[in-house]
This record gives sequence, structure tokens and C-alpha cells, in this order.
Amino acid sequence: MIFENQLLSLPTEFYAELNPTPVKNPRLIKVNAELSDYLNIDRDWLTSAEALKVFAGNAVITDSRPTSSVYAGHQFGHWNPQLGDGRALLIGEARAKDGIAYDIQLKGSGETPFSRAGDGRSPLGPVLREFIVSEAMHALGVPTTRALAAVTTGEKVVRDSLLPGAVLTRVARSHIRVGTFQFFSAQNNVNAVKALADFVIERHYPEAVNSENPYADLLNLVIKNQAKLIAKWQLLGFVHGVMNTDNMLVSGETIDYGPCAFMDEYNPNLVLSSIDHHGRYQYRNQPKIAQWNLSWFAQSLIPLLDSDEKKAIEIAQESISQFTELYEDYYQTGLHKKLGLSMATAESQKVVEKLLNLMAQERVDFTLTFRTLASELTETDQNFSPAYELPMAFLEWKQAWKKQLDIQGIDLIKVQTSMLQLNPVFIPRNHLVEQVIDKATNENDFKPFHKLVGVLEKPFDYTADFEIYTRPAEKDQVVTQTFCGT
Repeated sequence: MIFENQLLSLPTEFYAELNPTPVKNPRLIKVNAELSDYLNIDRDWLTSAEALKVFAGNAVITDSRPTSSVYAGHQFGHWNPQLGDGRALLIGEARAKDGIAYDIQLKGSGETPFSRAGDGRSPLGPVLREFIVSEAMHALGVPTTRALAAVTTGEKVVRDSLLPGAVLTRVARSHIRVGTFQFFSAQNNVNAVKALADFVIERHYPEAVNSENPYADLLNLVIKNQAKLIAKWQLLGFVHGVMNTDNMLVSGETIDYGPCAFMDEYNPNLVLSSIDHHGRYQYRNQPKIAQWNLSWFAQSLIPLLDSDEKKAIEIAQESISQFTELYEDYYQTGLHKKLGLSMATAESQKVVEKLLNLMAQERVDFTLTFRTLASELTETDQNFSPAYELPMAFLEWKQAWKKQLDIQGIDLIKVQTSMLQLNPVFIPRNHLVEQVIDKATNENDFKPFHKLVGVLEKPFDYTADFEIYTRPAEKDQVVTQTFCGT
């Protein structure tokens, strides 16, 4: 197996080289064969004793030079001048079938120079959560980091109690964050910011290489990708929970599945993260927070945007001001598509807005509302969805919705097919995730974990055999808080 490591082309101030810390008794939990194939990683090697050692941090692949990266960030709005990979090591990059290089990173592999008094380890629970949710997000069509492997370490980690330890092997287009730019910008290290920007353009945005102002193009492309990403979150009822600037990748992928959650009842004010005491990262705020984060990315690039600082600031402000329109376009287009509507008009937007208000008022399940509307659209004998009844309050709205479909002249069979392909029936519901983590952590039983991951691989394909995975939480199962797990 051959790894590259493009990060090493940057000056050494961007990273620290070190090997992972070995563990006592690693055991394989799961490998991702489909992802392995995509990355051109041999399946036989993936399940070998050598691979287990690599995934646990007990061995380093020949010619690999593991690194941890430095970055800074605004955490819940408060500036922290130095963060970094406190429990993660980039072991290299694999060149995928599409020719793109993907970072392969161990998470939970021991202390690094950026651990800030932490142990560099991860409990089992957060590893399982990230594996489940990141792979579910991929299946749902959301740009995301992914999980290649998960192993237990045979060691305990100390948090509120002694917990079994684990290591996740994470895959990403890269791990360059807004906070990476902020770290060097805060030091007025323009040369480092330029080197990083050039690195990101070459790796992620080659269309900007030969433009008149490549750094302005970089800013605009990152803004566009983030607007598209956040719209996808909102359209699935996904709450990230900790949208710090160090948790925003400039590649446009979702990263760091700590206190994340998919909403059950539709609630635009939903906050589940145990550390979000003031609701900064509640569901409805996510677009605004993304724009706020991007404003710091823009600020980092100001010395590169123009030699005239005043003009550079104007370029940055103009770019950031475009975010809201971009986001709204992606969101409204996506929301209309979820309802089978091919275009957004003044009247259709009123219908869509009325639906969201009804959903909040009636406290209906976010995912099953859209799925039920799809399954009820035509009178067929096919079983598209679990039994879920919308309240009588929706009757009048349904008539207005169908009127819009009629106005747009769309065949209802085609509408239904489209809606069933866009509205999932299976999501990683919080109570299900907690159940599989509990089983694995307290009973060493990983069967529920494997089953849930398998079900979530096909989120749009309903089968009655898996009906239990569609159900909202019972009253005694409701998750009221999610935790970071660091």
C-alpha cells in the first residue's frame, strides 16, 4: 500500500511529525470495504493483521510520515489562538479511482504536540457515533468525511468514568479548516497564508489557478460550497452542534460528528448539544453561523485579495454578502424538490412556508412528514413508508400543495418517484445511535452497531423488515442532550 502526503510540501510550521502511540490489544470492529475499493486499497490488506496494526496506531506504513496539524479557531464565538490535532494523525493520502487524493487520518491515536493536556485518545462511543453518522450522511448525498475503519484498543480511557478506548480511521478530501487559515492570519504570517491558499487551490479548486484573482475565486468557491453544504443539512433536519471555525473544512465537507443530531419532531429552535448553553448552534442558526465563520476565512485572505487593503476588504465583503442569496437558492430549490415541485414561485413559496409552520405547530416528525407525503401522493399498492399519519390540520395544506403540482403540470407518478428518491425513510435517529453505543460499550455487543450501519447504507429504500428503524423515539427513549465525546 502506497501513501502520498502532500501536506509535507508545506513549511514545517504547519504540522508536527510523530508516530501514533501503540495500544495494548487492538481488535477490529468494522472496515468499510466499499470505501476501500474507491480508494484503491486492497480488500485483502484491509482485513489483514498488518492493517489492524496500522488502524490501531501500532504500525506505520513504509515511507509514511504521520503528521498532526496546527490550527486556531473561534469556539462558540470565543477566540482560541492555538488548537490543532490533539488526538489525530494524518498517516498519508490515498489516490482514489477518480484521481483525487484523500487524507487518511487516525483519530484517537494518542497525544500530539497540540493535545493541550488531553490524553489524545477516544472513547468507543464517539468512534461508533462518527462511523454511523458520517457514513449515513454519505449515503444521503451530503459531502462529508468518511469512516474507513474502527478498532478497539484494549485499553480504558478516563472521562467521567472508565470507558473502553477506540480509534477511528477517517477519510477526507483534506483536513484544512477555516481555523488553519486563522492560525497564521492571527500571527500576520502572510507568507504562510499564501502558501496555504495556494495549496488549497491546487488541491481543491484548480479552476482558480489561472484566474485574474485566484484568491478571490478561492473565497467565492469556498463560500459556494459551504452554502450548498448547509442547505443539505437543513433539508435533512441535521444539527451539527458545534460549528466552530475549526470545524469548517474549506473543501466543503462535514467534519467532527460530536454532539450532532438529526431532529425527530420539527423544531427550528432545536438545541441538543450539552455544551451549547446559549443555543448559538441551534438548527435555525446554522446558515448564519456558516456565514459568520466564512467572514473569518475572508479576513484571513485579505492580504492576498489586493495590495490595496481598502479594495481587498471591499472584495471580501462583497463575496461574504453573497452567501445568504446562494444559501437561500440552494435551500428553496431543495425544499421544493422534496415536495416534487420543479420551480419556486411566489405562490409555491407560500405553500412551502405554510408546511414548515404546520410542522412546527403540530410537532410532527421531520423525516416521516416528507416521506408520508410522498407515499400518499398516488393510490398505489406499494409499501413505500411505515405507517405514519399526519394530523387533520394538514388536509387543507395538502390541497394547496396538489394545486401547485397541478399548476406546474407534473405527472404525479414522476413526482412520487422523485420524492421517494429525495426524502429518506432511514436516518441515524438519536435513540438508535445511543442504543448501539450502549450495547457496545457496556455489553461488548457490536451486532446492533453493524445492523444499524447496514440499514443506513440505503436510506431511501423502505422495507417493512426494518420498520423499527424508522420509528421516532418513544417518550422514555427521547435524547435530550448529545455530548462532544472528546
